[in-house]
Amino acid sequence: MFRALILTLGAAVGLAGTAYAEATYTRGSVIPADIKMTDQTGKEHTFAEFRGKPVVLEWTNYGCPFVRKFYDAGAMQKQQAETVAKGVVWLSVISSAEGKEGYLAPKEAAAAVAKQGFKGTAVMLDPTGSLGKAFGATNTPTMAVLDETGKLQYFGAIDSIPSFNAADIGGATNYVAAAVEEILAGKPVTVAQTKPYGCSVKY
Repeated sequence: MFRALILTLGAAVGLAGTAYAEATYTRGSVIPADIKMTDQTGKEHTFAEFRGKPVVLEWTNYGCPFVRKFYDAGAMQKQQAETVAKGVVWLSVISSAEGKEGYLAPKEAAAAVAKQGFKGTAVMLDPTGSLGKAFGATNTPTMAVLDETGKLQYFGAIDSIPSFNAADIGGATNYVAAAVEEILAGKPVTVAQTKPYGCSVKY
């Protein structure tokens, strides 16, 4: 019974981080510039407007304890602000389907995002899951880092300790911060792919 409970919990939070079969983009892919996205204010964007700058993508779900680990501690907002200050674009993506945990209705999204203290560039609403599935995002948080040409240079976990305990943040290796620094320095990304951890994306 205990083993069954562990397997059920593992499936619920998606700790395995298995990529979706329909994932279109893999490490080394150049993300098409014409992909359309709508942010929390209703404004439409494409990746074309971000060319020339590195881009961080953060799949999020404000109801997920693995996400709350970073937001409640202020760590995610701090990293967002520091990253943007370096000239990097930070896009959070909410791929929760309507009626599922983490979904934000367009008319409520701006207020909900502001309540979290978001310090990035924009939060993209992806209720159809098309963007998340194209990247193969399996967990919240799943992280991706693009270089200034739009090439996917890092994909995976935000850091090296797969827990929802905020006390672990300080002792973890932050893969996203490291990838951003290497891209800005014109160096190859040393750790280019890891296994995402967290809650399953609620497609």
